[in-house]
Amino acid sequence: MSQDAITPGHRSSPENPSRGRKRVRTRGQRIRRAVLLSVLVLVIAAGGTAYWLYSRLDGNIKGVDINKALGEDRPEKLPTSGQNLLVLGSDSRAGAENKELGGGGGVSGARSDTAMVVHIPEGRSKAVAVSIPRDTLVTRPECTKADGTVVPAAERKMFNSVYSQVGPACVVKTVEKMSGVRIDHYLEINFAGFKGLVDAIGGVTVDVPQDIHDTSSGLDLTAGPHKLDGTQSLAYVRTRHGIGDGSDLGRIGLQQQFLFALLSEVKKQDLLGSPTSAYKIANSATQSLTTDEGLASLTSLTSFARSMNGVDPASMETIMLPVAYDKIDRNRVVAAQPQADTLWKAIRTDAAIPESAKKSPATGG
Repeated sequence: MSQDAITPGHRSSPENPSRGRKRVRTRGQRIRRAVLLSVLVLVIAAGGTAYWLYSRLDGNIKGVDINKALGEDRPEKLPTSGQNLLVLGSDSRAGAENKELGGGGGVSGARSDTAMVVHIPEGRSKAVAVSIPRDTLVTRPECTKADGTVVPAAERKMFNSVYSQVGPACVVKTVEKMSGVRIDHYLEINFAGFKGLVDAIGGVTVDVPQDIHDTSSGLDLTAGPHKLDGTQSLAYVRTRHGIGDGSDLGRIGLQQQFLFALLSEVKKQDLLGSPTSAYKIANSATQSLTTDEGLASLTSLTSFARSMNGVDPASMETIMLPVAYDKIDRNRVVAAQPQADTLWKAIRTDAAIPESAKKSPATGG
């Protein structure tokens, strides 16, 4: 075909031979373009989903500014003291689910149903959990409520009443005053959160030490291994009529045993292999979680959790604060001396805890 036969408007030039010529993509180019567009859409969608998931989990966590509430009147942070967490299981009746799980009735407000000071020494390869019986009589220091109201100091107050009367910051201050231990972080989980966490991981297997028949909670278990769901687990760690002398002391052993089992179960879960399970567990845990401001974000909480990956639940030691029956009211206990002071000193200085400091005159048996 001659040059003159080229249709006007599609004429090329020596300077730009391809000018005016329609580009024809090969099949391979079209496929690569489609793949790139698909990947781009997936990346954008995944990014949006990830951000939504992160925002949801991050927004679940409630924070309490412990440092602001307590000011400078606190124990000194020693360079070798490791990390100390105050972990509370709250019997809050807030919300329909918590009220139902807590027994409902005419009970209002909240108390620290379970309290543990978890000490993680330098190196974070082991941990010690000290349970404080909720019936322990303590001297509550002067505290300030969230609304600015100053509550004066008072003696012979039940430990678990401090939470309901003044709030979590005062619980931290009370523990610091009675122990001399600087509390670095605060973690609180309520009834619904505990139940949801256990259900999210598919239950927890415990070896029940003796038959438990608790008519108050309806918990009915024979001695031996049992896999408990969330509702059963909550009843298990809260039972006091079904074991020992019916006091808080008898159930502390069950709480410590269950803590081992729960941590072991969480640790062995293949969370990376199942993102859906990981999210379900994280969502359940964070929904009912309250922490100090230092941990009140998903980033901070995750970073702290990763730093404790080396702690093997099987190596964790559990101790009940040594207590003796109160001489005035046998239904209450007081810190036993010199055992309690020896225990707290070992925690403060990151030292080995003497066996004598682990023996409690009141056993709850």
